[in-house]
Amino acid sequence: MKINRPLFIPLILIAALAACQKKQDTAAVAADESLLVEVKTVVPEKFEHFFAVNGALEAVQDAFISAETSGQIQAVHVREGQRVQKGDLLVSLNSDITRNAVAEVTNALELARTVFRKRQELWDKKIGAEIQYLEAKTSKESLENRLASLQAQLALAKVRAPFSGIVDRIFKKPGELAVPGLQLMQLVNLGRMRVNAEVAETYLGKIRQGDAIEVTFPTYPGWTLQAAISRIGQVVSAKNRTVLVQAELDNPQGKMKPNMMATLRCRDFFAPAALVVPAIVVKNDLEGTYLYTVERENGRSVARKLYVTTGLTEGNRTMVVAGLVAGQDVIVSGYNLVRNGLPVTVGQ
Repeated sequence: MKINRPLFIPLILIAALAACQKKQDTAAVAADESLLVEVKTVVPEKFEHFFAVNGALEAVQDAFISAETSGQIQAVHVREGQRVQKGDLLVSLNSDITRNAVAEVTNALELARTVFRKRQELWDKKIGAEIQYLEAKTSKESLENRLASLQAQLALAKVRAPFSGIVDRIFKKPGELAVPGLQLMQLVNLGRMRVNAEVAETYLGKIRQGDAIEVTFPTYPGWTLQAAISRIGQVVSAKNRTVLVQAELDNPQGKMKPNMMATLRCRDFFAPAALVVPAIVVKNDLEGTYLYTVERENGRSVARKLYVTTGLTEGNRTMVVAGLVAGQDVIVSGYNLVRNGLPVTVGQ
């Protein structure tokens, strides 16, 4: 099909002019209409900022039990996983030699007490030499001290639980040799846990002992505990410039385990009365940071671009430290569609 070019070109120009006119008419209508927006009237409110740091759990009572004297293990009276009470017998060592020594000293002490009693009766009657009385007294007291020492050694052959808890692991079996300092078993009490975290030294001036914190656990998503900082270390590590921060937690259900990971959420800033806006409404351009407010001009509401100075952001809230005053209306819905001076209608 052949196209008549002299006739086709004017038709294109006419269509283009019509489209431009339609756009101008639409823009004119839009200029006369106002944009529906929602605002937040800023008033002083509490603002907090937090930082998170990872740590690890340990049991407050967690010990590797060992014997206080050397000896062959005669019996292990518990099993792994067993719950024991403070003072329960855990391990017995062979104490035959000590028992024999106790028996010998006991017999000798009985004789020494009899001799001393006789000497004392004579001495009270002014009969006999004083040296005989003193020798009998010294012999009796020496044997009494010797017996007390042997009985203490005999007690050391019984390894008892230093606190209530659960026997987690047993490292030695009957017949093996127990030596002071050599681990026999591990005893742990899960009722009270401690979380240890290494915090950068830059936060030292912002946290204090007793500050409230939140503790969460990657193992248990959604589980949060409230606690307080129980101790802040006194020495900054030269290797990584951190300081130890500890918090203690009750663990009645036993869900927390030693060496389990935990996250501490600590507050490093608090303002009782700050001007706060949604973080999403804060924008930036070449001139700085800004947001849009609603002002009344010539009897109508218009959007005004307001440059501000912001502070910290926590979650979806940003603190404004300069440029904004209490009572101003900040656009929080429709902020992406407004421009400076555009008429707006504030929705309910």
